[in-house]
Amino acid sequence: LGKDTLIDYIDKFGFGQQTNIDLEGEITTKLRSRWGDIDVATASFGQGIAVNTLQMLMAVSTIANNGKRMEPHIVKEVIDGDKIDSIPPKTVSQVITPEAAKIMTDLMILSARHGDAKWAIPKELEIAGKTGTAQIPIAGHYDAEKTMASFVGFAPASNPRFAMIVKLKEPQTSPWASETAAPLWFKIAKLMYQYYNIPTVTIDNTY
Repeated sequence: LGKDTLIDYIDKFGFGQQTNIDLEGEITTKLRSRWGDIDVATASFGQGIAVNTLQMLMAVSTIANNGKRMEPHIVKEVIDGDKIDSIPPKTVSQVITPEAAKIMTDLMILSARHGDAKWAIPKELEIAGKTGTAQIPIAGHYDAEKTMASFVGFAPASNPRFAMIVKLKEPQTSPWASETAAPLWFKIAKLMYQYYNIPTVTIDNTY
C-alpha cells in the first residue's frame, strides 16, 4: 500500500478516534504524528499501534456492511411513557467500495475455514473472521510470553446478521488465539444463529 495510503486507511477505518458510542468513559490512543519506515512495517502486522476493542469491531463491521462505517449505539430507541425517541442508524463514511469489501470478506472466509482455528469452526456456519495473537507491551517493549488472544468476525458471511469480537487477556491454556478466543467465538456464534433463527448451510471446503 505504501505509507501514505496505509495511514489514510488507518484513519478512515476509525483507529485513533473516538467512536461516539453513547457510553461514558471511552478512551482511545491517538495515532503517532510521525511515521518512519519501521512504523509502517510493524503496523502492517499489528504492532506499534493501539486500538480499543470497539474500534476493531467497527472496522470489521465496516467490511461486513459493504464498506460503510457506522456510528455505534447501545440502544435503538428510548421509551418514556408514550414518547418514543428512535436512534436511527448513522453512516459515518464509505470507507471502501462494496467490491473491496467483498474481496476482504472472501479472504476472511478463507482465513476462518483454512487458518489455524479451522479445527474448531462449525462446518455448518458461514463465518468470515480472523484470529489475532498480540504480544502485550510492557515498559516500552513487548513481553516475550504474555499475549492478548482475539477472534473477530461476522456471520453469515454472505448476508451478515451480527459481528462480534472475543478477546482474552493472557489466556492460561494457550497463548494462541486459534486455541482459545476462536473456539469461544464459534460457540457463541452457534447460540447467535439459534437466537436469530439463522439457517445453517452446507459448507463447500474447497472454497
